[in-house]
Amino acid sequence: MNTQHIFFDLDNTLWDHRGNARLTLKEIFRREDVAERYGLNFDDFHREYYTINERLWEQIRDGEIDKEYLRKHRFYDSFLFFGIDDEELAQTFESNFLDEILNYNDLVDGTFELLEYLHDKGYALHVLSNGFQEVTARKCELSGIQNYFRTITSADEIDIRKPRPEIYEYALKKAGARKENSWMIGDDWIADVEGAKSFGLQVVYFDVFDDKYEAEGVKVIRKLLELKDLL
Repeated sequence: MNTQHIFFDLDNTLWDHRGNARLTLKEIFRREDVAERYGLNFDDFHREYYTINERLWEQIRDGEIDKEYLRKHRFYDSFLFFGIDDEELAQTFESNFLDEILNYNDLVDGTFELLEYLHDKGYALHVLSNGFQEVTARKCELSGIQNYFRTITSADEIDIRKPRPEIYEYALKKAGARKENSWMIGDDWIADVEGAKSFGLQVVYFDVFDDKYEAEGVKVIRKLLELKDLL
């Protein structure tokens, strides 16, 4: 098989979204005196926020809600879980979060080494993310990985998200790539694996959170650098 193009998901595949988000929220939480004002522990808040945010992103992916709904509800619903009905506080978190998360740009272990390896082997590398367009390119730029990629595609560009085939078609066209020469690597089983597989790409599932999903024809890695053994 003549593999030429490799498409990466960004958040939690290369860019450590879970870790960077936690650091960002901890700082906003401290600055807004949430513990003092409401007697709420950060770790408890973060655990609930993470659950709610993941569920909302699944709903966006599945076309059940839009981006505006997520941005209105992820912090409001998290605080409401603890009996804190404070729209102003929730909006303060939301308006600061997307800007300030770019202050933290930790990458998943092995990212630079892997990208350098693949680049040296002559593969054309690309990003295909369901994340917000306004931060996707900035994450790549500020973390220092932007120059490895020939294209950086956010689903926001056409308002269609993985796993729908149209976003894969758009990304491949933008990259000048063909299905039979392309791989997709990502951590979201539905968006990255099922979506890319049904579209006709070779797929690698990065089981970063040890979910243990598997399917016929899907390669699984648990560390990013294991990809070197496949390519």
